[in-house]
Amino acid sequence: MAKTKELSKDTRKRIVDLHQTGKSESTIGKQLGVKKSTVGAILRKWKTYKTTDNLLRSGAPRKISSCGVKMIMRTVSKNPRTTRGDLVNDLQRAGTTVTKVTISNTLQQQGIKSCSARCVPLLKPVHVQARLKFAREHIDDTAEDWENVMWSDETKVELFGINSTRRVWRKKNTELHPKNTIPTVKHGGGNIVLWGCFSAKGTGRLIRVKDRMNGAMYREILSQKLLPSVRALKMKRSWVFQHDNDPKHTARTTKEWLRKKHLKVLEWPSQSPDLNPMENLWRELKVRVARRQPQNITALEKICMEEWAKIPATVCANLVKTYSNRLTSVIANKGYVTKY
Repeated sequence: MAKTKELSKDTRKRIVDLHQTGKSESTIGKQLGVKKSTVGAILRKWKTYKTTDNLLRSGAPRKISSCGVKMIMRTVSKNPRTTRGDLVNDLQRAGTTVTKVTISNTLQQQGIKSCSARCVPLLKPVHVQARLKFAREHIDDTAEDWENVMWSDETKVELFGINSTRRVWRKKNTELHPKNTIPTVKHGGGNIVLWGCFSAKGTGRLIRVKDRMNGAMYREILSQKLLPSVRALKMKRSWVFQHDNDPKHTARTTKEWLRKKHLKVLEWPSQSPDLNPMENLWRELKVRVARRQPQNITALEKICMEEWAKIPATVCANLVKTYSNRLTSVIANKGYVTKY
C-alpha cells in the first residue's frame, strides 16, 4: 500500500478550529477534502496531547547496548586496525549478534569512521627527541634565515605507480596519531631516481641518478649541480646547505669535501621528511608529470626535466616563507610526524 501524503500544519489546525465550532468529523472531512478517519485521528491526537504536530518517534530499539558500544570504543581505541569482522565476533561472544553495517553505523555515531592509514617514517624515541631539539633551536629563526637555505633531496618517480592502502578507525583530525599511521623505512628503487635542490628564489638543477648512488657520485653531483645552482640563484655568501642523514651524505669523505668547499651544513634530524619543503616540491613535480601521462622511461625523464623548469619561483618562495609553521607543528605534536 502506498504511503499517504502528510497533512500540512495549516490543514490540521483548521480541522481543530472547525471541530471547536461544533462541526462533525464527517462535515469537516467533506469541507476540507480529507477522510473522516484522518480527521478523527487528528482530533484524538489533539485531545490527548494538546497538539497536532508530529510526536517524537522512538524508532527501532538499538541492537547494541551502551555496554556494547563502550566495548567497541575501547577495542578500536586500543587497536585502530581492528576490522568490523573482529568487532562482530567480539559482540557475538558477548551474546549480541549484529552485522558489519551495524558496527559501521555505531562507530560513525561515536564520531569515528574508517580511513586509509597514512604511511609515515618510522620514528624511534631518539628521532622524536632530535626533531624536538631541532624545532626548538630554530623556532625563532626569521624568514630571511630560511631564505638563505639551499634545500636538497632525492626522490623516485614511478612510471605507473600503485600505492596500497590500509584502513584504521579514527576520529576527525587524528590521522597523524602514531596508532593511526603505517611506519615506513626509506629505501631505494623505482623507475627513475632524481636529485634536485631549491631555495626561496626558485628551483636549482635537477639530475637523474642512473646508477646506485655512492659517496663519490654524490660529491660529483654537489660539484656539478649544487654549486652552479647556488650561483644561478644568486645565494648570499652566508648560504646554508641542507641535506638529510643518508650514509653517503654523512660519510667522512663527503664531510671533508664540504669542509674544503667551506660549505655550512644545516644539522638535520633523521627521519624528518616533513621538515624538508623539498618533499612538497617533489609532490608538485609528480602531479605535473602525472598530468602528461608519460608512457616510457625516456619520456618520463624528459617530462620531469621540463616540468621542473616550469615550477614558478613563487611556489618555492611560499614553501620557505611558511617554514616556521612546520617547527610549530613538530613542537605541538611532541616530536611526532606533522601534516607537512
